[in-house]
Amino acid sequence: MWIRPLTLLFALAATLCVAQTKVTSVEGITEYRLDNGLAVLLFPDNSKPTVTVNATYFVGSRHEGYGESGMAHLLEHMVFKGTKNRKDIMGELSAHGAQFNGTTSYDRTNYFETVSATDVNLRWALEMEADRMVNSLIARQDLDSEMTVVRNEFESGENSPMRILRERVLSTAYLWHGYGRSTIGARSDIEKVPIERLQAFYRNYYQPDNAMLVVTGKFDETRTLAWIKEIYGALPKPSRKLIPTYTDEPTQDGEREVVLRRTGNEQAVIAAYHTPAGSHPDAAALEVLSAVLTDAPSGRLYKALVDAKKAVATGADNEQLHDPSLLVFSAQLRKEGSLDDVEKTMLGVIDGVVKEPPTKEEVDRARARLVKDLELMLNNSSRIGIQLSEWASMGDWRLLFLFRDQIEKVTAEDVARAAKLYLKPANRTLGRFIPTTEPERTEIPATPEVATLLKDYKGKAAVEAGEAFDPSPANIDTRTVRVTLANGMKLALLPKKTRGGTVTAQINLHFGDEKSVFGKSSAAQLAGGLLMRGTTAHTRQQLQDELDKLKAQMNAIGAITGSAVTVNTVRASFPAALRLAAEVLRQPAFPEPEFEQIRQASLGRVESNRTEPQALAINAMQRHVAPYPKGDPRNIPALDEEIDNLKNISLADVKKFYGDFYGASNAELTVIGDFDAAEVQKIAEEAFGGWKSPAPYTQIKRSFSKLEVVNRAIETPDKANAFFAAATTLNLGEDDPDYPALLLANVMIGADEKSRLFSRIRVKDGLSYGVQSIFQPGAQEKFSQFLAVAICNPQNILKVENAFKEELTKVLSEGFTTQEVEDFKKAVLEERQVGRSQDQGLARLLQRNAQYGYTMAREAELERKIAALSAADINAAVKRNIDLSTISIFKAGDFKKAGITQ
Repeated sequence: MWIRPLTLLFALAATLCVAQTKVTSVEGITEYRLDNGLAVLLFPDNSKPTVTVNATYFVGSRHEGYGESGMAHLLEHMVFKGTKNRKDIMGELSAHGAQFNGTTSYDRTNYFETVSATDVNLRWALEMEADRMVNSLIARQDLDSEMTVVRNEFESGENSPMRILRERVLSTAYLWHGYGRSTIGARSDIEKVPIERLQAFYRNYYQPDNAMLVVTGKFDETRTLAWIKEIYGALPKPSRKLIPTYTDEPTQDGEREVVLRRTGNEQAVIAAYHTPAGSHPDAAALEVLSAVLTDAPSGRLYKALVDAKKAVATGADNEQLHDPSLLVFSAQLRKEGSLDDVEKTMLGVIDGVVKEPPTKEEVDRARARLVKDLELMLNNSSRIGIQLSEWASMGDWRLLFLFRDQIEKVTAEDVARAAKLYLKPANRTLGRFIPTTEPERTEIPATPEVATLLKDYKGKAAVEAGEAFDPSPANIDTRTVRVTLANGMKLALLPKKTRGGTVTAQINLHFGDEKSVFGKSSAAQLAGGLLMRGTTAHTRQQLQDELDKLKAQMNAIGAITGSAVTVNTVRASFPAALRLAAEVLRQPAFPEPEFEQIRQASLGRVESNRTEPQALAINAMQRHVAPYPKGDPRNIPALDEEIDNLKNISLADVKKFYGDFYGASNAELTVIGDFDAAEVQKIAEEAFGGWKSPAPYTQIKRSFSKLEVVNRAIETPDKANAFFAAATTLNLGEDDPDYPALLLANVMIGADEKSRLFSRIRVKDGLSYGVQSIFQPGAQEKFSQFLAVAICNPQNILKVENAFKEELTKVLSEGFTTQEVEDFKKAVLEERQVGRSQDQGLARLLQRNAQYGYTMAREAELERKIAALSAADINAAVKRNIDLSTISIFKAGDFKKAGITQ
């Protein structure tokens, strides 16, 4: 853009007048502070062709006053509604192909967007965030529509007994502190908040002196800092003085209880203990303590409850917040289980860790896993850029690195001391009240001075940088090494330098045909689930210990026609991790106790779904569009059928399925990252080259047929949230000439925040927190599905249905505009490029190419076709393939209570 010389001089002068101070630099992250108080963190990482901008405001539900609960979260929604200068922020995000979100917690609110690393995109993101920092409208009419969306989000949470139980426990554990209030807020406050109070809240906290701006990814540091000085330095430092929150939660003086009674098909128990602030040194010992108790399969609670078949799951959450918080333990069990027994066992184990402190082996194992997870996270600059919001909200972003250092030094003695200090019955909130003549007290230490903790802290050496990788299809094809082993297994290897030397890999097996796998769905599912539960060479615990030593994450799944293992680790560990993955696939032990654990957990999951609107509506929809006979691999069983299958399955069935089908004759190994391709090829040949599939494989394809059109309502009593689903099938696949047009059309209809359905149902009408359309094309079959889903209040279900039909009718009758198509084409093409820059997504794409014999030229050709589409092309394709009269509707909710007659 041409700028008159005089204007340029004034702009340059204004920038030069803004000063920034370098505060500190730790492991490649440098902090600056502008005159107006804005904290700026720059973290360049040229190994990613993307850049992430994360704006954090140090305001959350902790800062809300009486009648203001949920206000911080409501503001998170409102700042997407526009500013004085930007009327369509959602549209701008879409136009730049951004992956974005906003989140609210107890101590902070943040907004981030990841875009392709261009100067245009980065400058836009910086200007947009600066604009909505101080210029958001927070208008009455926007509140009227968005309030109902947030209320629907609140209602969605009301469907989860576990989530509500946690809320009740927290509100009982805290008598006065704001952490006792849910971030989503009270329904009445959401509905009645005066716009004046919301505007005042925004003006008070959304200011540069209460904010932190983080830029991570591929960018020029000098130029970006100059832009930030120019854009954000122009924002004045406010004259108001923020008043810190000052409520201290008094020491708990005895056990507290809460009982929740609601409909559902599972039971749960939670025990919460008061702990220090996240910045306190004891937080590291408490993190290790929670892992010692609940990690699978070594955790004491896991063994006592899940291994003993009393519960289907256990968990722990060591909350790390700005002020003293909680360590929360939980257990879930099936409806017919004994809650009293689980509670007694759970408390016995927790109390017992004081009498029988964790051993050095237990602590070393838990610490190894925690250190591994932290190190792998620190290799991902995008994740760090967003995670820094959490640690900065505790007092300083460097606490992340200090916490890592503290975890590395935690000893068994530290954990024992923390357990003895905090895991006292009098410091616990559960479900009982028991008076005692000799109450014990735990004085929670004061929040430390963060500045003192971090004085002169330098951190470790910055993680090695990766290369600047070009995610274009042509470059990916050029860099990919493709090999086929003697048994037919295909390798797709893409070596490249990555941050921290990370490597991502996945192994996919395909097996069986329509007849051979008939009636074996449950056996296939459980066989896949048991792969990581132990091998003939390693028990489940030994397997996990080995992965922790290797700093590797590994997951395995199985389905009716295939199985997959994913691996994420670092360069030095990858050869051993790949061999371990081969062991998992080729030498599963199938231990009886682990089989029963998985079977019980699966039963609990399916049984809980019998009262859930979303699960019931989706199951009904899937069964309707896949009318195959019971036992057919394409059949979707009813929930009760799935329960019967799980009850009747045996370990012998699972072992037989594995023996009959598992092999690598029809398989792919995809590897991306910092590795030696020749070495990996050699290992693959040794580990998989001689492993042949015992049975033939033929891809099972779906076929198109016209379906009966239905409109079905399912009653789910006492559920505050309802679910809407719509579906139709199409007689085409990815090779159809209309595929590119329908792919883009679906984004415009409902797969984007600027789409027709989102703009109407969420933004304009405020009926739903979540609404989208989905286009599922057949890869090599003439069968596709067009779906739409939404959540809403039961009383709004017909409004959502009518809005869906009206918007689809407009698309079919009026079509999309030329400008609309051009905007979405640009956004979709940029988003696809961003997707290829993520190693996990690229691994899936390369695996698919290897499976079907494609190259990235197919991807490039698809994008060329998308770029060439006109509005007329898309409108014609939609009219040829989508017919509103063929769409079936499925709704689930408490419609009777809402007075809705279907």
